[in-house]
Amino acid sequence: MTDENAPAPPPSDDPQGRRLRVLQRVVFPGEDLDVVPLYVETNTERGASELAAEVAASSMTGRNATSVPIATGAVGEAQSSIRFGDDVPGHLLEEVGPRRSAVISAGRRVSFATYFNAFPASYWRRWTTVDAVTLRIRVAGESKVILYRSTAKGHSHPVETITIESDYAETIERTLPLTPFIDGGWYWFDIVAGPRGTTLIEADWLALTDPAPAGRVSIGITAFGAPDDLVQKLRVLGEATDLHPLLDTVYVIDQSPKRVSDHPGFQDAAKKLGARVQVIEQGNIGGSGGFSRSMDETVRAGQSDYVLLSDDDVEIDPEGILRAVTFADLARKPTIVGGQMFSRYERSVLHAFAEAVAPYRWWWGNAPNTKSRHDFGRRNLQNTPWLHRRADGDYNGWWMCLIPVRVIKELGLAIPIFIKWDDAEYGVRARDRGYPTVSLPGVACWQAPWTDKNDALDWNAYYHLRNRLVAALLHSQEPHGGKLLSESLERQLQALLSMQYSTTALRLLAIEDVLSGPEHLHREIGTKLPQLKELRQQYADARGEADLESFPPPRRRAPEAVKSSTTPTNKVNLLTKAASGAIHQLRPPQPGVQDDAAQAERAEQPRVALVPGGAGAVGRGHHRAVQRDQHKPGRVLLRQGHLRPPLGSLTRRTELARGPRQGLGQQVALVGRGERFLHRLRGPPPRRGEALEVSLAPRVGELRTQLAQLRQLGRDLPVQVRGAGQHILDGQQPQRDRRVLHGQQGL
Repeated sequence: MTDENAPAPPPSDDPQGRRLRVLQRVVFPGEDLDVVPLYVETNTERGASELAAEVAASSMTGRNATSVPIATGAVGEAQSSIRFGDDVPGHLLEEVGPRRSAVISAGRRVSFATYFNAFPASYWRRWTTVDAVTLRIRVAGESKVILYRSTAKGHSHPVETITIESDYAETIERTLPLTPFIDGGWYWFDIVAGPRGTTLIEADWLALTDPAPAGRVSIGITAFGAPDDLVQKLRVLGEATDLHPLLDTVYVIDQSPKRVSDHPGFQDAAKKLGARVQVIEQGNIGGSGGFSRSMDETVRAGQSDYVLLSDDDVEIDPEGILRAVTFADLARKPTIVGGQMFSRYERSVLHAFAEAVAPYRWWWGNAPNTKSRHDFGRRNLQNTPWLHRRADGDYNGWWMCLIPVRVIKELGLAIPIFIKWDDAEYGVRARDRGYPTVSLPGVACWQAPWTDKNDALDWNAYYHLRNRLVAALLHSQEPHGGKLLSESLERQLQALLSMQYSTTALRLLAIEDVLSGPEHLHREIGTKLPQLKELRQQYADARGEADLESFPPPRRRAPEAVKSSTTPTNKVNLLTKAASGAIHQLRPPQPGVQDDAAQAERAEQPRVALVPGGAGAVGRGHHRAVQRDQHKPGRVLLRQGHLRPPLGSLTRRTELARGPRQGLGQQVALVGRGERFLHRLRGPPPRRGEALEVSLAPRVGELRTQLAQLRQLGRDLPVQVRGAGQHILDGQQPQRDRRVLHGQQGL
């Protein structure tokens, strides 16, 4: 074996008493061949043509070229170049495990510049105490091992070439510095097999660390409606024996109508986990309620350092749990470590890499400089520059998210908002307290992507808007919430012009519930969903039919007069189309559009007001509404207009808080202090109760210190103030059995 210009191997005795700890093991897929490109690459040119086109377009126009999907033979190529799993000799499977070894065909080159087996050096450099990484490889057979590194811009170059001339098993160790990886970059290696083939026995990425026991973890799974997936997940965890020494408890928070324990395969799947599995049955209080229960049980048990939150319909690779725990153990400060999400249907497609909340829009999305739906089967890591730049997010989805118990003790549990925004709000809450969230490459799961379903129009629309407003009230730093309110108005207009009246009603109800104060979050968390479904079904646009023939044919112009595409191509066309659509909606309905039977059927439909004139909120017993085609969009948007920034200067607002507002007959109460406050108007308009004008977000600490002043301003203000981590359950202490737990800082 020749090692020219090789880095020195690590010393056997570290002067500081540190020991080598495995950070990341090189592993191979199981029986799922669709994910082979995530573990091993046999065509290093995969995606190179797309990269060249992008570079050329960028140099000439400053814009990236549009990538065109290209069918690839990644699986077939891998099978002809490398064999793993059952094709590996039996003695290796017994020695190092079923996923550690592979046999590379003679003369073939295999690269480990892949999602799961390359080492994301910049993440370890930025967030942990690790300053150097050691690559340890055991190979048998004549071969060459080539070490590579990349930069934040995606430029890669070889570090060292190691030649192995023996057919016997040999161990190679090289220590590589992490100093250059400030903003991005990876390490990886390629193997070129000799004329008689080469066997990779095992490979690991290690680092010198202080001698301390590894952290222990509990897993919290919220179960609702996916018993088959949950049983399979328990079976995978049971077979992951390398994980068991770190695993304390698997909490299955069962909120399903049909209990998971009644599934015919449950007992067999949980057998290998034994007493580690604890099933807790409770009512359906959403993802936030289920995950809060897992958090609380883990904290109360007092055994684990971390809790890993995961949905029941998520497929996980147990290797990612080991990596997440190791990363958290070596982090500079308590850190939330998140798993990235692949599509359950397109197995090599990375759906979510890192996520952030846009401050001005206050909307979730991709973190800066990242993209969604990247297909590794079409374009590998080496030819995708943006994957080499470290991505820093605000939060990680709770499809797979490791949270330190220390963070839970300080921040409390998830906010009680049923679904939507619970993970994002918690990540932003942690960020504001100095606890980062790291979405770590190489830690991942597979789940059905949300782009395959449009839940912005059904009953989920209520939770989307209400919880977005609540999270913004708690954390937004933008004046008047940035674009949140104007964007909400735009969505209401869009729904009205599209005749999506059920969606509009749900969104208006969301706004009114926010205005009513935070008490409804706990009071209605277990009962709100049936109310929303009932409200939605009172609108014709929310009812579906299995047979397309159940609907009347659309009324449109003759086919020869219809364009192939009616999408506006410029601003003039867009404004013209929007104006014509608005005018059309404001016109009275044409007689004879519906037959007598349809009119009679609709006359029997329950009538629910979108905007009851001068009365209570939508869905609260008011039945004096007009029918669907009689709604006036201007009146429908009346309440939406009351979520507006207050007028006048800060001095003027303070004066308004001391007396009636001239000309309006309303009394204005100022809530908060400094430049963070809420305005609350009292008086006849716009509703029987009270409306809320939103300015900058209030701070819990400021509200707590100013509680006495708040009471003087208005004794009936619906504002609760709770200490960090204190449980709230309709004003009562949490019960031990079958309890609803939400430790939360009051709004």
